Amino acid sequence: MNNKLLEFRNQNELTQKEIAKVIHKTTSFYGMLEKGKRKPSIEVAYSLARFYNTTIEEIFFKNENNLKLI
Repeated sequence: MNNKLLEFRNQNELTQKEIAKVIHKTTSFYGMLEKGKRKPSIEVAYSLARFYNTTIEEIFFKNENNLKLI
């Protein structure tokens, strides 16, 4: 489960549908990203990082010293 995606979405009071629209994917696809059932392409990861004004590492990796994909 990618709690960071859920955390960023909730902090911004957005729905999965709204974020899916931003990244040009289906709501189902985005939901699977949040649940950890799908891994994002670099394009999707970049789009989310830009949208949230943060880094790909901040969203998708446990920490910068351990670059293990969540």
